Amino acid sequence: MILAATTNESLAQTSDLLIYSSMAVYTLAFFAHIAEWVFGSRSKVGRTAAALTQRSAAPAVTVQVKQAGGTAVLDKPQVVTRSAAGARDVPDGPGAAGGTVKGDLYGRIAVSLTVLAFLVEASGVVTRALSVQRAPWGNMYEFSTTFSTVAVGAYLGFLLAKKNVRWIGLPLVTTVLLDLGLATTWLKTPSDQLVPALDSYWLWIHVSTAIFCGAVFYLGAVGTLLYLFRDSYESKLATGGNPGSFARSVMERLPSAASLDKFSYRVNAAIFPLWTFTIIAGAIWAGDAWGRYWGWDAKEVWSFITWVAYAAYLHARATAGWKGRKAAYIALIAFGCFLFNYYGVNIFVTSKHSYAGVE
Repeated sequence: MILAATTNESLAQTSDLLIYSSMAVYTLAFFAHIAEWVFGSRSKVGRTAAALTQRSAAPAVTVQVKQAGGTAVLDKPQVVTRSAAGARDVPDGPGAAGGTVKGDLYGRIAVSLTVLAFLVEASGVVTRALSVQRAPWGNMYEFSTTFSTVAVGAYLGFLLAKKNVRWIGLPLVTTVLLDLGLATTWLKTPSDQLVPALDSYWLWIHVSTAIFCGAVFYLGAVGTLLYLFRDSYESKLATGGNPGSFARSVMERLPSAASLDKFSYRVNAAIFPLWTFTIIAGAIWAGDAWGRYWGWDAKEVWSFITWVAYAAYLHARATAGWKGRKAAYIALIAFGCFLFNYYGVNIFVTSKHSYAGVE
């Protein structure tokens, strides 16, 4: 028993060391991303207002007809799609690197450091699980460290799938550092065993899906927020405005507003069914733990409110008058509900789900 306790304590200390080490590497990645933005040549992304706001002269669907040996050959139609009402035909920016070799070098260094930090942090999460011999998300400290790990993993997954999402790197690493800083200072909790209500295999199912959903919802929220900034920038140019050099340098490297809007919608729509399953799994777990599937507990209520908010967003996207900025505002409200469900309910509300472990 004494040997086992000593081993678990040693593993817990190793986990803490790994988490702090990952923060150090994330900090290096943060500065590398800053360098990517700074050294990305502004001249390479300096498009004129006319180029940004020029309407495509081609119709929405064009068909070219060629004569080949007297037979008409129809080329594949060129289809111009818009993800939001009133979206402009604006090309995507070249990314944070600005299309330069030097900027791209710092960007690749940043991604490499992010991968290293992810592996170190994931090792810390696994070591924490070994130290307590259970799922490593029994309190807010463990949930936060796992959440940031999954968020970074989802981002790297997009990169591995050859998706052009490196523009998320800087806000993601910044958020991860804030999350880990909060976790290691205010939310830090010694490793301990679970309260009886949490000691169930449903912990692996319900909480793991909740963490994954939150991490992907976060990526969608970043895309939505940047969409609002980029859309305002494009609108200003379309009306003859002259944004400052800083705004021009940053905004013109991002994907177009239409691309950001489409990315956010696809991410949120793809993960919404899993969030639905998360709530259902929580209800089943509540039935096993407390003998009732739904009791209007604060966590249950806010989980449902979050579900309704995202359902409203998806419905708004399908409604002609609510596409674009109106739907984006609903998406940000929905993610705000998710954040309150985690931080607000766990810290400030007394409920059956008050497992924050924060004094």
